[in-house]
Amino acid sequence: MVAFFKEFYFIFVSMLSSENKHKKSIAELVCENYTLAEVLHYFGISFFRHEQHSLEDVCLQYKVNPEQVISELEQWANRREPTREELYLHPIEVMVSYLKKKHRYFVRQALPFLSSMVEGIELGPSYKSLMTDLRLMFPLFVDDFIHHIHEEENTLFSRVGVLQDFDRGAMPLVQTIKVFSLPPVSQMAAEHEAHDDEMQGIRKLTNDYHIPDTAPVAMRILFYELQQLEKELVVHAKIENDLLFPKAIELEKEVKRKILLQIKKN
Repeated sequence: MVAFFKEFYFIFVSMLSSENKHKKSIAELVCENYTLAEVLHYFGISFFRHEQHSLEDVCLQYKVNPEQVISELEQWANRREPTREELYLHPIEVMVSYLKKKHRYFVRQALPFLSSMVEGIELGPSYKSLMTDLRLMFPLFVDDFIHHIHEEENTLFSRVGVLQDFDRGAMPLVQTIKVFSLPPVSQMAAEHEAHDDEMQGIRKLTNDYHIPDTAPVAMRILFYELQQLEKELVVHAKIENDLLFPKAIELEKEVKRKILLQIKKN
């Protein structure tokens, strides 16, 4: 019986807490958990256009179940990225698959969310100059970054695929030899490392994302999300530089050795 009442109490508290969330303003809720801003964007809701409205009212307007928003928020909170050690222990194709998945996240989710804030947030005159500069600089960064992603997938990831196919006996010798007329993976690694600091301009513009606590909610979230993106890009680049490229270089050496042996036999 005690266990029953304990369970009932926790269900009641959970329901009460959930109901309170529905009644609170969007501004209050995103201040409690910045991730909610991105979750709302996922549902097609721009938090900065509805800061004074309750979650319940906004969800009603957009025909979204508030419980679904809260549930999605909890799922996002429980997401877990693989550690460097876990990635290192997996075959190279698993690492490439993970990096492609992160590319899709950046292109389809993170960058559109940030772009919507940069373009849509309207603040007072004290932030006008900064927002004008951001509206010029951020789209250029997005274009450069997407170009970098496509180039990486079309060169490095494609190269790894060809080398793996030959290593498994699924790629003819003649086609594989063509790969070795291209710049080696070691050269690609050096060029990649030289272009890692993609958000340097935005970091300087925002004074290392420093913003006073008295700044508007939308501005605090924008700076926080820009900083989070940069942190993710740093981790992403380190995985490529420290894990993927060394594995790709070793794979290239092994394939080259097998090709030379095969040529000698013929």
